[in-house]
Amino acid sequence: MTKPLHLTDQIVLRVLAKYAERSEAGIEKYGTTLMRDDLNLTDWLNHLQEELMDATLYIEKLKSEVQFIAQKTKQRNQ
Repeated sequence: MTKPLHLTDQIVLRVLAKYAERSEAGIEKYGTTLMRDDLNLTDWLNHLQEELMDATLYIEKLKSEVQFIAQKTKQRNQ
């Protein structure tokens, strides 16, 4: 019997491991899983919105780092 394809893809395996680690950290931090029932739909949407807002901040930070590196490289090559 062969393994399912996703279990032979090292990238997928790394991502799955990260999900598992994140889940464990969340359970440790909040004392519950995502199966919790104390949040309503709006609460979940607010959590999602906050996470996505954080993601856009991380993207902007990384873009500035890429621009900085590109400028330094351009200066060195002149």
